Amino acid sequence: MNVYEVITARIVDMLENGTVPWRKPWSATGAEPRNLVSGKAYRGLNVFLLSAMGFASPYWLTYRQASGRGGSVKKGSKGCPVIFWKWNERRDVASEQPDSDADRRAPILRYYTVFNVEQCDGIEAPAPTARTFEPIAECERIVRSIPNGPRIDHHGSQAFYRPSTDTVVTPRPELFDSAPLFYSVLFHELTHSTGHASRLARKGITDAAMFGSHEYSREELIAEMGAAFLCGTAGIEAATLQDSTAYLANWIAVLKGDSRMAVTAAAQAQKAVDLILDRAAHEDIGEAKAA
Repeated sequence: MNVYEVITARIVDMLENGTVPWRKPWSATGAEPRNLVSGKAYRGLNVFLLSAMGFASPYWLTYRQASGRGGSVKKGSKGCPVIFWKWNERRDVASEQPDSDADRRAPILRYYTVFNVEQCDGIEAPAPTARTFEPIAECERIVRSIPNGPRIDHHGSQAFYRPSTDTVVTPRPELFDSAPLFYSVLFHELTHSTGHASRLARKGITDAAMFGSHEYSREELIAEMGAAFLCGTAGIEAATLQDSTAYLANWIAVLKGDSRMAVTAAAQAQKAVDLILDRAAHEDIGEAKAA
């Protein structure tokens, strides 16, 4: 079995496990967002809401907390909502029994607004601990191998491929949880870029596809399979495969749980990987020499 077949078999086998709604193996700050006053880290959806704001500092506080520390929120600053559940006691007023089953607790969803310390004046906060990033030589070789490849920009707050400008965008490498996860995300976006009209002209890229549609889901499968193949080629699949499989499982669910779709996507992903690795050109040279 070649590397494609090995990785495909492992992914299909693992797809029977649970799913995750999305993956985001990086932090906009290099640290999880937290409240400056309490020191507590935000959890759940709040992590994504705050990280998406793109500030360098992980510290947040309310308008009142900023004032209480002798500072102020800069005029025109846009805050971010933080959600939480509040449990309220609820009593059936028709009941005369104070300990009746009618007395019960009911959760109510609430929110409050917080601002990043960068949006404040007169507030001091610890500098976030800087992460270091050590490039992986084989991964760098793969990135450089694609002929006439897309422009790559590592200054984004999200990871995506923009067909209109033929540009791959990712956050800075040091913001990722690990070097292998950075390259896995970069390989995912590079696989998307192979669908550009100047390369393989894949429908999921050349034609606009709505989020969650069948065509969009198929393209996501192709991109993630391509990333898994490239990680296998680079020898980092052990550090990325579980994360990749959880991501794939979500799109398999969108496609009505058809795990065979992974095998179909694998065929198109292999074409994308061959283009990235410039294998067609090397095979042509080898055939010419043999002739």
